Amino acid sequence: MSSREMERRTGTLNSFLRSAILLGLLQIGALEARRLRGSRAQPRPAQPSPAYRDRAEGAESFPLDFTAVEGNMDNFMTQIKNLAQSLYPCSAQKLDQDMKLHFLENTSVTCNDGSPAGYYLRESRGSKRWLVFLEGGWYCFNKLTCDGRYETMRRLMSSTKWSQTRTGTGILSPLPEENPHWWNANMVLIPYCSSDVWSGATPKTDQSEYAFMGSLIIREVVNKLLTKGLDKAKVLLLSGSSAGGTGVLLNVDRVAEQLLLQGFPEVRVRALVDSGWFLDNKPYRKTACLDTISCAPTEAVERGIRYWGGVVPEACRQVHRGEEWNCFFGYKVFPTIQSPVFLVQWLFDEAQLMVDNVHLAGRPLLETQWRYIQTLGQQLRHTLQDVPAMFVPACLSHETITKSHWLDIQVQGTSLPRALHCWDRSLHANARGNGSHGNHHNNHQKHSKAPPLRGCPMHLIDSCPWPQCNPTCPSVRDQLTGQEVGVMQFLKHLGFDVQKVAQQQGLDPGRLLGMLNNGN
Repeated sequence: MSSREMERRTGTLNSFLRSAILLGLLQIGALEARRLRGSRAQPRPAQPSPAYRDRAEGAESFPLDFTAVEGNMDNFMTQIKNLAQSLYPCSAQKLDQDMKLHFLENTSVTCNDGSPAGYYLRESRGSKRWLVFLEGGWYCFNKLTCDGRYETMRRLMSSTKWSQTRTGTGILSPLPEENPHWWNANMVLIPYCSSDVWSGATPKTDQSEYAFMGSLIIREVVNKLLTKGLDKAKVLLLSGSSAGGTGVLLNVDRVAEQLLLQGFPEVRVRALVDSGWFLDNKPYRKTACLDTISCAPTEAVERGIRYWGGVVPEACRQVHRGEEWNCFFGYKVFPTIQSPVFLVQWLFDEAQLMVDNVHLAGRPLLETQWRYIQTLGQQLRHTLQDVPAMFVPACLSHETITKSHWLDIQVQGTSLPRALHCWDRSLHANARGNGSHGNHHNNHQKHSKAPPLRGCPMHLIDSCPWPQCNPTCPSVRDQLTGQEVGVMQFLKHLGFDVQKVAQQQGLDPGRLLGMLNNGN
């Protein structure tokens, strides 16, 4: 079958799937109407729901508000799939939904070793929403650490062994049951091969063994996507995890400006930052800066930005002139960012603890280490005071949005996909209220208060003060055995003293144990 024929059939399938979902929703509405007609409730004039009004007034995609069926989503989506397959027999065949590799045509923009940079793309015909994901993977900051990285993690410095396709998971998944609000967007994954936190603009030369071109890779990918439909987009969500999340903070305004200068002001650029909000705090134990793990973040980034020829946002550079490394830390760069930002961050991030030299394997922690971990959570809370849209569970983990468990984690009873959907709706409502439609109004979208959306929270942070106190946290695994560790066993390993902590919190020890067992 030719690629053109496959594209035609895929487009037809998408149309049938959308029709099937609409029929499913209409069927639910008909059943509900029949139930109401059979009740004794007094009739009243029909009013369109807020979600329906949003769609009728030009929403940004093919949005579905699954609030009414969230309690039985698996069964609902199974019925929709069955309905779609009965309408279109070819849908029973496994169509290729993976993202496909494309190398950049501009061969001067490369990975560390000079091999061509590129991106993976899965197009969604008819969708005007684009999700561009920056991969994470730490960094190197001098020749010694980069040589070691090239020997042990070459895929993060070279494209020579990249696979031809990548399967999207989490927010990159094309499956509505795994990705309920972004499944039908155009998906782009940019592999990390520049080792510079997506900040570099330095080519490989005879004097420099490695190229550091992370910021230029993003620019070139966006240029190429404009020829593939991004020019007609309504929303571009620039997202990333870990070093990719920090890269989003460094590049989101630059992408918005790029689109504006090239004549595409109608594309609304937004940022989704996952596990990229690092602190420049004092480490638990200071060690010599010999490698990327033991080196304190401030010292590593200060060395790295010089080695990479790193570029930071101009507004942040003006604030921290001569100390531009400050712009790699979320709470310092965030006040200078104009684009709307949604932050996903673990309150007790494993990568942060690792660079702070708090290691959780082996013997139980000392009391000073336990206090350090609690203080870390308090410090992170303090840096988030001015962030309007966030999802911050009190868990010990790293990275979220592309993980299979991203649907399961909740804060205050709200899941992450739901919170992102609420943020999306609030920005849309705010844009309509301001009469704005493009990047030149991003500043108003970020700082002004959006109309309240009843039952749709997007500012979510756990209030409990210790790791894993949220019952929906992903399981902690023993770093030596790989086995799952229960909450009580984990806290015992941390040296958790029930009597002492109960006294500190003003609680009865029995009640505290009950709260821990229930995850409260």
